[in-house]
Amino acid sequence: MIYLLLSVLSSTIIFVVFRLYKIFGVNTLQAIIVNYFVACTVGFFGYIEGSDFSHVPGENWFPGALMLGVLFITVFNLAAITTQKSGLSVVAVATKMSVAIPVLCGIFLYNESTGLLKIIGIILALAAVYLTSIKSKEGISIKSKNLVFPLLVFLGSGIIDTSLKYLETTYVSETDVGLFSSTIFATAGTIGVIILIVQGIMGKLKITFRNILGGIALGIPNYYSIYFLVMALRSEGFDSSTIFTMNHVAIVTISTLVGIVLFREKLIRKNWIGLGLAILSIILVANSAI
Repeated sequence: MIYLLLSVLSSTIIFVVFRLYKIFGVNTLQAIIVNYFVACTVGFFGYIEGSDFSHVPGENWFPGALMLGVLFITVFNLAAITTQKSGLSVVAVATKMSVAIPVLCGIFLYNESTGLLKIIGIILALAAVYLTSIKSKEGISIKSKNLVFPLLVFLGSGIIDTSLKYLETTYVSETDVGLFSSTIFATAGTIGVIILIVQGIMGKLKITFRNILGGIALGIPNYYSIYFLVMALRSEGFDSSTIFTMNHVAIVTISTLVGIVLFREKLIRKNWIGLGLAILSIILVANSAI
């Protein structure tokens, strides 16, 4: 449970950093790319014994790590497009509702336990994510021509979580968690550099110290959010469907509360109802595992 809590706290810090980007005018794409290399470095030097990485391409989990790295930066760019076309609320819902994918995979593919409490808790969790993400009384509105972007974010985010579960269960040993996580970030960062090079050729690139600092601030909690999530999935006593549900809903709940305290965000009635459902869903899902 401690790993799950640490993953939630790390993800909440990511939320705070993203909010600070807007305040300080940080270029999100550049900061994200720097963040990947910072996260990779944290893993290489903090959690990996020895300095010989030549064996990495030969690891069974290496192709999966490459795939996840590609998905990381692809989903980020899709999320940015969705934000521009449909708003932040749509991205928040698409990203967090994607928890349904790994939860269903855990139940049907890994034969994880189900029960009335867990089922009710998962349903309430999905409702909570939706309600806490709405920022206007009118709710969420998406033009039909833009529907493909949040759908891709939903699928991409769900595939990332599901793949993490599959790889850590099948291929990644406990001693390789740090190296596995770092390889994912290194892949995403490399693709990001290619994007920056293209922007530079087109004359659209302007790197500033502010963007680099923003990437450093994001990279450290970003690494730990993945590292601790993988470690939580390895913990005995909780199914992956329980871990993913509690992780996503706890992040939404704490991030919303942090937004109220630090950024003076105003919540509408639906948000408060969502928070109440979130807390209730966490209690139900947690108790279903006992």
